[in-house]
Amino acid sequence: MVGRWIRRAAVLAAVSAAVLALPTPGFAHVEVTADQAQAGAANVTVSFSAESESKTAGIASLRVVLPDGIRPDQVAWVSGPTGWTLTPGADGYTVAGPALPAGEDAKYAVKIAQLPAGATSLPFRTLQTYSDGHIDRWIEIPTPGQAEPDAPAPVLTLQPASVTSAAPTTLPATPTATAAGPNTPAAADPAAKQSGPSWPVIGIAGLLLAVAVIVTVAALRRRRGPATPQA
Repeated sequence: MVGRWIRRAAVLAAVSAAVLALPTPGFAHVEVTADQAQAGAANVTVSFSAESESKTAGIASLRVVLPDGIRPDQVAWVSGPTGWTLTPGADGYTVAGPALPAGEDAKYAVKIAQLPAGATSLPFRTLQTYSDGHIDRWIEIPTPGQAEPDAPAPVLTLQPASVTSAAPTTLPATPTATAAGPNTPAAADPAAKQSGPSWPVIGIAGLLLAVAVIVTVAALRRRRGPATPQA
């Protein structure tokens, strides 16, 4: 009987040790939202909220590594704690200023010129530095279907880019003949060319008529014979 209880206690101790050995998720996070969470969107205001987990030191700066497809020069400061400013870096930016009171979250917003067109999610890895030099590294990318990592990076989930219908191709209009007006030259109207007499034809007809007259006159003279001189 005693041996049975000992075995049960050993099993419970092993289970408890296994549970305690499991990594516990971090309680503080950096949250990210956007007014246009859609791939390819332009002039998007992205807001961040970095939770404080220190009771003795305040947040003094946040360094962000931008996701692929967004350059530092595409990010502009919108709002944040009093006295804080944005400084671009090689792969992201840093927002910093006077340290906030201990326990106060750091909230700020930036404007991004354009989100990547083919992206489905955007991780913003963040290094959160306190006034005492302590750094929280929110840089682990969560994997769908798996437990959240200890220090997850803030990830902005995007809707697919909007698909706009392509404008129909307009072929050039076929030119149509315009009826000739009273002041329109006949040469501009194909119908006028066909209905009016042709000058070369008139010239040939006139020449033939002249030849016929000459031949007729000559024939009449031959019939009459030479003129008889009068005494």
